[in-house]
Amino acid sequence: MGTPSDPTSKEPTAQRDHGDLSIILAAAPLGLTIVAADGNTVFCSPAKNSDSFRTRRFDIDVNGRAYALSISLDESEWESREDELIRSAYFDDLTGLPNRSLLERSLSGLIADANGTFALAFIDVDGFKSINDYYGHGVGDRLLVKIAERLSAGLRRSDMLARLSGDEFVLLVSPVHDRLELERDLVWMSERLKEPFFIDGYEILVSASFGVSLFPDHGRAYDVLRDNADRAMYDGKTICKGTVRFFDESIQRVVDKRSRLEQRIRLAIRDKRVCCAYQPKVNLRSGETMGVEVLMRWRDEEGAIQPPGDFLGLAVELGLIDELTHLILAETVASIDRLNEMFGPTSTISINVAAKQAGDRQFMRSFVDAIEETGFASRFIVEITEETLLSRNEFQECILPMIRAIGAKISIDDFGVGFSSLSVLADITADEVKIDRSFITKLHRRPRNQSILKAIEALGHSLGMTIVVEGVESFEEVAFLQATTRVELAQGYYFAKPIVLDEVVSAGAEVEQFRISETARSSQPSRQFSGRLQQGLVSNERRY
Repeated sequence: MGTPSDPTSKEPTAQRDHGDLSIILAAAPLGLTIVAADGNTVFCSPAKNSDSFRTRRFDIDVNGRAYALSISLDESEWESREDELIRSAYFDDLTGLPNRSLLERSLSGLIADANGTFALAFIDVDGFKSINDYYGHGVGDRLLVKIAERLSAGLRRSDMLARLSGDEFVLLVSPVHDRLELERDLVWMSERLKEPFFIDGYEILVSASFGVSLFPDHGRAYDVLRDNADRAMYDGKTICKGTVRFFDESIQRVVDKRSRLEQRIRLAIRDKRVCCAYQPKVNLRSGETMGVEVLMRWRDEEGAIQPPGDFLGLAVELGLIDELTHLILAETVASIDRLNEMFGPTSTISINVAAKQAGDRQFMRSFVDAIEETGFASRFIVEITEETLLSRNEFQECILPMIRAIGAKISIDDFGVGFSSLSVLADITADEVKIDRSFITKLHRRPRNQSILKAIEALGHSLGMTIVVEGVESFEEVAFLQATTRVELAQGYYFAKPIVLDEVVSAGAEVEQFRISETARSSQPSRQFSGRLQQGLVSNERRY
C-alpha cells in the first residue's frame, strides 16, 4: 500500500491538498483564523505572541456561507521589510547616501515652498575611469565611499549629499545666506578631496570638479537647476579640473552655441555635407609626393567649405565620429582615380582615428573591413592619437593584429607632446612616427628641440620606423632637416596646403600643379613645387 508521499497512493487529491494547505498556513509568518457564522473555528494557525502582531479582520462570503477572517502579521518583521524597501528605493547601496529619487523629492518640497535661496552643486570626480582601469573596480568603489565620507563631513542637517550614479554626486545646500560664504565652503570641500586617500596599500590622489546653480536665479525646477549645475561643472573642467564654477550667462551662451553646433553636425552627417582635404607627404630629398593625409572638412549651410574647428571634438563626444570616419573613407575611395592622377598610384593614404575609436574593437573591426573591401588596403596608414597609447597593451594585442592582417600600416601621430614618450616607440610596433609641429617650428634656432628630434629619429630608425615631421613652413626649416637629419618625409605649408579636390580648376591643371617631374627634383627644397601650390587654387585655411 502506498504512503501519503507515494505518487501511487490512492488518497484523494483534494484531501492531500487540504492537508498540505494546512501545513503551509501553519508555517507561514502570520497568524490566520477562520471562523464560520455559527461560531465554529474552521482553521487556526498555532498560537503566537500577540504583543508583536498587528491584526486585521475581514468578513467574506463563500458559496452563501459567511466567514470571519482574521490575519495577524509580525509587526517587527513588517517594519523591517518596510525599512528595507524604503532604503532600496531612496538610498544608494554603495555609499548609503540618498539617491536621485530622494534628492528630487527633497528639492521638489523646497521649490514648492519657494521661501529662500538654496544651491545645487554637481560634483564629478576627475579621471575616475582611469583609476578604475588602473587599480580595479574594487578599489574604485572603496574610493567612492571615502569620497562620500569627506564630502559629508561638516554638512548641516538641512543639507543633503546624494550620489546620482558612478562618480557623480550632487550636494544640496539649503538655505544659502551668502554666496561668498558658500563659495568658500565648496572650495574647502574641493581642496579636502585633493588630500591623499589610502586604500589597500595604495596612495591615491584625485580631484573633483564642482558646478553650482542657485535657486531661484538659475532655475525654478529641479531639471533646470541640475542641468545648469552640470554645465557649470563641465565648463570649469575644460578650463582647469578640480575647481568650483558657478553657473552664469556666459555658460548659457556657450551651451546655446554648442546646441546649435550639435544640430549642424547632425544635419551635415544626415545630408552628407562632409568632404575631404588631402595634404601631401613629401620626400625631403627628392621632393616627390609619397602619400597624402586625409583631413575632414564640412560644407556649411551656404555650401562653403569649413575646417573642422570644434566640429570633430563635439562629434567624438556625441558618439558621431564613427559615422564621420566611414564617410571620409568612402569619399576617399570614391576619389581614388583623381588622387592617383594627382599624387601617383602608389602614394599612401593616411586616415586618422580618434583614441575612443582606436580602443573600440567593434568600430575598428568595421573600419578595417571597410578598408579591406577597397581592394588596395596596403596603401592605407591608420594614424592613432597619443591618448590611444594609454591603453597600449590592449591596442597592441587586439587592434593591431586586425590592421596587420589586411596589410595596412600604423602611424603614431603628434609624437612628442601629451602622453607620448620614447618608451612608446618600443611598446607599439608602429611603421611610422609623426613628430609634432611644435618641435619643428623655427627648428634651426632651437638647439634643445634639435636634440630631441635627433633622439626620436635615432630610436625610430633603429626600430625600422619611418620618420615624418609635421608643420614645416619655411625654407630654413627644410634646409636644416636636409643638412642635419635623416628624416625622410615632411608635411606642411612649405610644400602644400590641404587640397580639396573640388577646388582644383581642372584635371589638366591638377597634373601640372601637383605632380613633380623628374627634372624638377633636386637635393634642394623644391620651390617650384611649393610655389605652385600657393597660387590660390586651394583653401587658405591654417589648419592641418
